Amino acid sequence: MTDGPWHCRHRLAVDVIVAAAFVLIDTGMTLVGATWWPEHPGTLAWVMLGAQALAGASLAVRRIAPLAVIGVLGAFTLAVSLLISPAGVLTPAHQGNVWAPLSTTVAAYGPLFYQQNRRTAYLALAAFTLVVMRPWDPSVTNMTIGLLRTAVGPLLALYFDARRRLVRALVERAERAERERHLLAEQARAEERARLAGEMHDVVTHRVSLMVLQAGALGVTAPDEATRQAAEELRTAGCQALEELRDLVGILRTEPEGDRTPSVAGFADLVAESVAVGIPTELIEEGDPALASPVVGRTAYRVLREALTNVRKHAPGARVRVRVEYDNARVRLTVHNTPPTGSPRSALAGTGSGLGIAQLRQRIELVYGTLRAGPCSDGGFSVEATLPAFVPTAESFAPAAESAG
Repeated sequence: MTDGPWHCRHRLAVDVIVAAAFVLIDTGMTLVGATWWPEHPGTLAWVMLGAQALAGASLAVRRIAPLAVIGVLGAFTLAVSLLISPAGVLTPAHQGNVWAPLSTTVAAYGPLFYQQNRRTAYLALAAFTLVVMRPWDPSVTNMTIGLLRTAVGPLLALYFDARRRLVRALVERAERAERERHLLAEQARAEERARLAGEMHDVVTHRVSLMVLQAGALGVTAPDEATRQAAEELRTAGCQALEELRDLVGILRTEPEGDRTPSVAGFADLVAESVAVGIPTELIEEGDPALASPVVGRTAYRVLREALTNVRKHAPGARVRVRVEYDNARVRLTVHNTPPTGSPRSALAGTGSGLGIAQLRQRIELVYGTLRAGPCSDGGFSVEATLPAFVPTAESFAPAAESAG
């Protein structure tokens, strides 16, 4: 996860404040004689004091270029050391002081925490430590203090880096556990739906089958033609009900049932059916239909079917445009019809429960989508469904479980 612009500006502001603080501290310590400042400063001393301030200011980019900060402060410390000994052009008031500025302690923190290449960081810190310790001018006190200055930062960096990696690993583990919990919940819900579908199939199929058989028997034994025709119509309606029941049970089950399962591949057939009954319908698809997961495809199929059915019922003579947009995050289906050119037939418009849109909205909410349906400014009507491209179910969980096993 990357930091936003606000976090970057905040960190840069903190680093600038830290750099300014250490510039003031190092300048003050130098002027009071705690480092390399001579008893009688000349022009060179004041120039080097300004160079020290500029080197300390490089801490402002310690996150962006930690090795560059090490190089700048190391070069300044080496220059001061060489000017004192063996050049002898600077004579510190106190020869026993550590000549490196205190900024080196903060600079030594950066390479191991912000630099990806650990080998380069260790080599840079080793050279930096040698410059600060001045082994060519041996002093147990100076070498010990110099070593501590360049060691504290890397040790803290290693600690905080290990802590950061541990926290990241724990967060990833928690997120993975949450995803697995969600998948298991979806699997349990799918299994419950399959169980209810099986029970519904057993109960309703048994009763409807009896009705079909009795209607068939009545059609054979009826004494008059009208009764035989009514019995045949009843038998045909019962057979159609059984077919629709089998389709519904197939949808509720967790396993797809081949080509009969509704999906985005069936959009063209629905549009062709609408055109065949005299409703001019245009289908526009943008993107890759394969991005829609099976459960999303089934839901979108039902939205389109219900929308086209409503057009046939309530908007005779209207033209219909169906637009489907697929991308990695969502599937958007829009069905818009122009104003009707005639009055709807009462016999056809009165069929159905009148709850089609409400039931669609409930179905869409189950897959975490949204549905908008209503009249348009041009006098037509529009149905727009926005669905997530992928909804985890037992269908998607099974392959993941097999691969994990």
